Amino acid sequence: MSLAGQLYSTGIGLYPAVLRLAAPFHPKARQWLAGQQGLLDSIAYELGRATDSRPIVWFHAASLGEFEQGRPVMEAFRAAYPQCRILLTFFSPSGYEVRKQYDGADYVFYLPIDTPANARRFIDLVKPELVFFIKYEFWANYLDELHRARIPVLSFSAIFRPNQLFFKSYGGFYRQMLHQFNHLLVQNQESVDLLRTIGITNVTLAGDTRFDRVAQTVATIRAIPVAETFKNEQPLLVVGSAWPLDMDVLIPFLNQFDQPLKVIVAPHEIDADKLTDWQARLTRPSVRYSAVDPGDMGSLADKAVLFIDNVGMLSSLYQYGEFAFIGGAFREGLHNILEAATFGMPIFFGPVYDKFQEAVDLVSAGGAFPVRTVDELQTTFARQYHDRSKAAQVTRDYVLRNVGATAKVMEAAAKLLETNAGN
Repeated sequence: MSLAGQLYSTGIGLYPAVLRLAAPFHPKARQWLAGQQGLLDSIAYELGRATDSRPIVWFHAASLGEFEQGRPVMEAFRAAYPQCRILLTFFSPSGYEVRKQYDGADYVFYLPIDTPANARRFIDLVKPELVFFIKYEFWANYLDELHRARIPVLSFSAIFRPNQLFFKSYGGFYRQMLHQFNHLLVQNQESVDLLRTIGITNVTLAGDTRFDRVAQTVATIRAIPVAETFKNEQPLLVVGSAWPLDMDVLIPFLNQFDQPLKVIVAPHEIDADKLTDWQARLTRPSVRYSAVDPGDMGSLADKAVLFIDNVGMLSSLYQYGEFAFIGGAFREGLHNILEAATFGMPIFFGPVYDKFQEAVDLVSAGGAFPVRTVDELQTTFARQYHDRSKAAQVTRDYVLRNVGATAKVMEAAAKLLETNAGN
């Protein structure tokens, strides 16, 4: 193993120790550590007791967002290859804990930490015929083991930027990881061009499978009577995945906005104390979803803001909106704007969005609007409030124009399976 590989594996091996220090203060750290406890033995047990001898195909997603990105491919693969079992792994608790009962996979596990011994044992247990890594997943020891075992592996919905380590003069170790993929399906032409500069040509410009996922979502949205009654045929702003920094801008804006407007706020994390604080700072009357009696919704008539204090509802809430504000772009990372875009509406978010291709595209096309301050939001929103037709058409058309990445991933997977079967 090279020195860089040794340093990588040493750092990975120390990761649990670092999380143990953080665990008393961070629930997700505790969840991850608990999930890693005896993990490989649990995987061995589950696979060992199976009477199903069909070959396994392995999908890996870092977290919930990547799972949703990969879901159209998993479902397409399951329909096209019923002779295979699907094993799904997550790195993050926010993915595993929400989707551990996902019925589109035969097995759902945490990913054992990427040490050489763990990677070797995991691959020996699973013996996958094909591996899919979704977007940003690059695990050196797993890729080494897969390459050694001649198991084809592809990455899809990937996106690359010049500042990544792969393209630095000192990034040889990371470039080697990319060379171990049999195929990379990327989101944009810049990624294709960057990969070619380091000698990687087994690349397809396929787009982003999230477009296919949001198209599926529109076809399966559910009615939410509380939201429909709350809207009461008035203009509605849906705030998706709100963080405190987003609300620090939104609350003063809402307090001074003087036009008819209903607002639904879906926080990124449900925190009762934080919701209490937000409600106290609003001058507009508000209510929490859990406090609404479905049998007597007359009390919603005088409420201006509805706080969603549950999970799993956001994608269906956008159907009632004329406008959307998507959280995370002040610091944490912009959340999914495509679920809102598919319904056709102006989209607002914070100033840090340049790593999100869809946000860059929609800002350039006039369908999305970054804001830094309360005053910027006030000015920009007022303009769209009085004429949103152009932005609404831009966002809707953008989604429709970009569906189809799943089919390209499936085509690449079919070729790899065919080639592997012939070897």
